[in-house]
Amino acid sequence: MPASRPEPPAPPDADRGLDLDRPWTLHSQVSVRPEPFGALLYHFGTRQLSFLKDRRLLDVVRALESSPDARAACTAAGVTDTQLPRYAKALATLAHSSMLVERTVTR
Repeated sequence: MPASRPEPPAPPDADRGLDLDRPWTLHSQVSVRPEPFGALLYHFGTRQLSFLKDRRLLDVVRALESSPDARAACTAAGVTDTQLPRYAKALATLAHSSMLVERTVTR
């Protein structure tokens, strides 16, 4: 009997928000086009388009790759503690639509 592989983590529930203490990044098939209102994200695999209507959210998304976790990316982008739940929910929506994926950390 072949060894079973662990299931990949389920995308976060967009209503609860994203786990900010985990590392996240843009999916490798997502392209970002900055716009005056924020940005357009296009996923070439799923052919989905997402609109970021907040420039600070774009800053958070850009900071994800170089930050140890999503909380640090939010802090780097200037998100305050009172704004954090709103940004966690927005990031969860992006993860739920496969725009963001959990980043594998190698040690």
